[in-house]
Amino acid sequence: MAVDLYYVLASPPCRAVLMGAKLIGIDLNLKLVDISRGEQMSPEFLKINPKHTVPVLDDNGFRLNESRVMLTYLSDKYGKDDSLYPKDLQKRARIDQLLYFDLEKIATPKRDYFKQHVLGDLPVDEEKFQQITKNFPFLEQILDGAEFVAGDSLSVADVTLVADIANYDVVGIDLKKYPNINRWYTKCQQVIPDYEEINGKGAAQFKRFWDFLISQKK
Repeated sequence: MAVDLYYVLASPPCRAVLMGAKLIGIDLNLKLVDISRGEQMSPEFLKINPKHTVPVLDDNGFRLNESRVMLTYLSDKYGKDDSLYPKDLQKRARIDQLLYFDLEKIATPKRDYFKQHVLGDLPVDEEKFQQITKNFPFLEQILDGAEFVAGDSLSVADVTLVADIANYDVVGIDLKKYPNINRWYTKCQQVIPDYEEINGKGAAQFKRFWDFLISQKK
């Protein structure tokens, strides 16, 4: 049976799983969730994920609702090798650390600003918007002298980070201020299969949604 993925392309976590699946070589059975119609709150979807969030991975009844865990699970179970998520304990620990770094330091500031100042009732605040990159210097340092975030090879940490960075890019963050991040960002676009179809189009969808919501505040 195929592995199901409930997803929204504008969502960085969903795109991370889609890109990871391409790299692993597994064909997912894609199930688009129409959040504009509140489909994620339907009784049918809540049976699948009571948290009413995407993505959701369903591997023959075994369900996961955290994208970074999906990436490591798919890599371990379906990967032809361990290049994306090495079995070597120290290499794996470093990648795990970067997955947590992405969640806490990169994804969260953008998400919080979006929920409060774009989707929520607080006004657009340029000063606070610029502060969402407060942790970029850490990523810039991680990439100093390194081709990818965990070393010389692409890993699941790169996949989840580049999904988030793409959304920063499209909403107006100038990545040229961070030469290591910008170099790595370009490299990821070159080496991840179907990058533009997944991450490029998904980030563009997010940008349209962002712009629409901001226009409603004026």
